[in-house]
Amino acid sequence: MAERSTAAVDVADNSGDEPLTAQADQSTADGVANNRERDTDSDEAQGTPTSEETGKASPPELHSGHKLARRYRLEECVTRLDGFSSWRAVDEKLRRAVGVHILPSDHTRARSVLAAARSSALLGDPRFVQVLDAVEDNDLVYVVHEWLPDATELTALLASGPLEVYDAYQMVSQVSSAMAAAHREGLAHLRLSPNAVLRTSSGQWRIRGLAVNAALRGISSASPQRTDTEAIGALLYATLTQRWPYESDAHGLAGLPKDIGLIPPDQVRAGVHRGLSELAMRALANDGATASRHEAPCTTPEELVKAIGEMPRIRPPEPSYTAPPDYQRTAYQQGAYGRPAPRPGATQAVQAPPPPLQSRTGKALKWSVSALLIAALGLGSWQLADALMERGGKSDDQNQTQTTDGDDKNDGQTKPVKPISVQGAQEYIAEGQAQAPGDVAKTYDGDSSTFWRTKRYNEGPTLAPYKPGVGIVYDLGSPQELSAATISLRYTGDHTAVHLYATDSLSPSTGIDGMKEIGTATATGTSLTLTASKPIKTQYVLLWITAVPNAPSDGYSGAGYKQAITDVTFKG
Repeated sequence: MAERSTAAVDVADNSGDEPLTAQADQSTADGVANNRERDTDSDEAQGTPTSEETGKASPPELHSGHKLARRYRLEECVTRLDGFSSWRAVDEKLRRAVGVHILPSDHTRARSVLAAARSSALLGDPRFVQVLDAVEDNDLVYVVHEWLPDATELTALLASGPLEVYDAYQMVSQVSSAMAAAHREGLAHLRLSPNAVLRTSSGQWRIRGLAVNAALRGISSASPQRTDTEAIGALLYATLTQRWPYESDAHGLAGLPKDIGLIPPDQVRAGVHRGLSELAMRALANDGATASRHEAPCTTPEELVKAIGEMPRIRPPEPSYTAPPDYQRTAYQQGAYGRPAPRPGATQAVQAPPPPLQSRTGKALKWSVSALLIAALGLGSWQLADALMERGGKSDDQNQTQTTDGDDKNDGQTKPVKPISVQGAQEYIAEGQAQAPGDVAKTYDGDSSTFWRTKRYNEGPTLAPYKPGVGIVYDLGSPQELSAATISLRYTGDHTAVHLYATDSLSPSTGIDGMKEIGTATATGTSLTLTASKPIKTQYVLLWITAVPNAPSDGYSGAGYKQAITDVTFKG
């Protein structure tokens, strides 16, 4: 059961779901659904028409141990609903757990599910649970996606109470920016709920079921951006109050009391962060009933990201410090080792230690040390006086003064090294696709918890022949004397090869061969210092990576050859 609750499997909601996404024929003028009834698996038991009665194709008869494409072995059926089924499976070729959605090829939604899965796979954003395969094989259509055993649904996190302010802030920030990126590529979720949002063991938030969840259920919306924005507002409302922002219960959460309408979270529960409370109300479709009527409602994830950026940043809580226990002296330290234990109830006198060095041996030792100190002081004084007299004699004989001009002073001193601030940066793409262009600024924001990362490669450490290399061009604002660079990395192992080149702009007009190399270095740890053999004056610097280590899986990507840069500092 624990594995099922934490796996990133895009399945039907068995606990009840507010369909924040509206179907096209049920949407209002702004595309928000009026019908908020829940759809549950129990509908079938309560007399919902069967697939034969509704004209839908019946689900295929599958069982544990069945193999798809001689590769995906089905292990456990997680959901069987509305003509499709969802399974936990094993990819025997890559020896990893995966999730699989299966439906008959003659199902009315088979074509739309395939199209949605392939569009989602092309996005390649690590903030979403990735689609690995989408296949039509004989009479079956199946979609294979990631399975994250270390991830926990938001539903399970809310079972014990509301989230902390910082956790709620991170959730709405990461989910909003991820959905904004998806909408820029023309993709919508339409079924965002606490079951579709996961937090990994590293604290990152992942979204599952992008486009696929809605396609499996035939859901559409005339205003998909407004639908997803309202869903994010409901998620934030739930994390702040542990309540669903409507009267009906959903996802294991109690709804609001009836006949009071939609009230701000800080009126539902004491101690709620005022800024996040207003943000939730601005995202929800509430006829303008925001916490602050001076603020305009947010109707798209992009507007929600902008509103979050205008808020004061919420910092993580300070780690609690636990004082160590008082030091307990043992019997051995008290000099009682080997002595018989006193009788119960008997009082044992504690003997005071003798004064230091009061014995005959101690007195002799004190006099010896004193004599040695006196002899050493006398010898040192004599040598010092002799040296001073000798220097004075030489000075009188020569009767000349030595002078040193300013140039000699400068030659004997090391020019101080100063950091050079970065004014801007841009990812450099020699060929193929970009790595993570939106995260370039995280390499010089002064925050070691943020980073820019490369894609994951199956072979390495050398990136060729996949790519000649990956990197970032930095703008130093004006021509600067560059002598060194310090680079902090995220992953260890194998080796990371980094080169620095002086180039002519953020978008270099020449390839690597036409740039002037400043220096190169290789590291196996998480830090790397690259020193130029001779300082060079340049405004634009290319940090170029040609080899990456073999790193384990984390909340962003699976195991493979990859690297990430957390901080870059240039010095003049």
